[in-house]
Amino acid sequence: MDASLMKTPLYDWHVSHGGRMVDFAGWAMPVQFTSIIEEHTVIRSAVGIVDISHMGRLRFEGPGAAVFLAELLSRRVADMKLGQIRYSLVTNDEGGILDDVLVGYYHNSHGQPFFMMVVNAGNRTKIVDWISAHLPKERAERPGQEIIWNDVSRLWAMIAIQGPRSVELLQPLVDMDLQAMKYYRGAQVSILHPAAKHQGGIISRTGYTGEDGFELSLGAGIARGVWEVLMELGEPLGIVPTGLGARDTLRLEAGMPLYGHELSEQINPFQAGLGFACHLEGYDFPGRDALLRIQNEPLESVRIGLEMPAGRRAARPGCPILADGRKIGDVTSGTHSPTLGKPIAMGYVSPEHAQPGTKLQIDIRGRIEDAWVVELPFYSRKKASAAARDKK
Repeated sequence: MDASLMKTPLYDWHVSHGGRMVDFAGWAMPVQFTSIIEEHTVIRSAVGIVDISHMGRLRFEGPGAAVFLAELLSRRVADMKLGQIRYSLVTNDEGGILDDVLVGYYHNSHGQPFFMMVVNAGNRTKIVDWISAHLPKERAERPGQEIIWNDVSRLWAMIAIQGPRSVELLQPLVDMDLQAMKYYRGAQVSILHPAAKHQGGIISRTGYTGEDGFELSLGAGIARGVWEVLMELGEPLGIVPTGLGARDTLRLEAGMPLYGHELSEQINPFQAGLGFACHLEGYDFPGRDALLRIQNEPLESVRIGLEMPAGRRAARPGCPILADGRKIGDVTSGTHSPTLGKPIAMGYVSPEHAQPGTKLQIDIRGRIEDAWVVELPFYSRKKASAAARDKK
């Protein structure tokens, strides 16, 4: 393992427990512990925990923080309620996607408001530079609207607790009713275990797996102790530590885009199916004028889901998508779906080929395989529950 790679506070635990470590966005991260299929299946059926400390975490406070973020992000911020979390985009001046982020609004122990922005690990430096370039140059520009912001990524750890038994696992450790917490909501909590050393954290009912679950941000110094407590408490629930491999198959089944695959500076939100995250009235932000224009223009390509028959090889990023032998797009993500038992993929094609039910082909290393356009997501808890009821 390259010694120059950044390490999360849980790195030593991963290595000592058999995690297969890889370079991910400059971080030494576990791609798996047992097998991707086992870890994937346990999160779908019980509960797993994932180290996501490599994600960037940026904190904003001060009287000017809300307006500044409103003029930086594609989605409204100023009207957020306490504990609310929103999915948003950072766009460049041409409307391309610099990153997709989560923004949460909280109060500290003194009742002072602050915002937390979670950014993708590979984009952290880029977004930090983008923020720095867009800060008001002089305080005199906005008297009384100062902004204090910090990159706390290395000071904190972040653990994803995902799966239908997440509440059961996590509830004994925090001082709030998790069952009552709504999705895309968060709160500051005290962690009720000596391993936390009387410290707290921020918990949110969010995730990147398509399952119920939470993401817990906490001080780097207590992360290993809390992780080990979660593993101990989760043993009777069937818990497994989960690597980034299963996190990727889970997010793909859930139809969630991944930066560098479905999202990039060359892709705009409307192509990606993320128009809901663009509020184009009110605050001006980089790329807003371009997006106002783009939203009324025909799209050259759109994001789709593709399913292939069971037993076929999975398509990988870069595989050409064909219609009647003619290339019409490329696969951006592909895998064998452990839940559905068949290969699935996402990619971009021209809109006339994007209707669900359309038969296309994928060129997989020179072998042409049939594929059908399907509605995203491939998997959802709602779909799974309905299918289970139909079998009874």
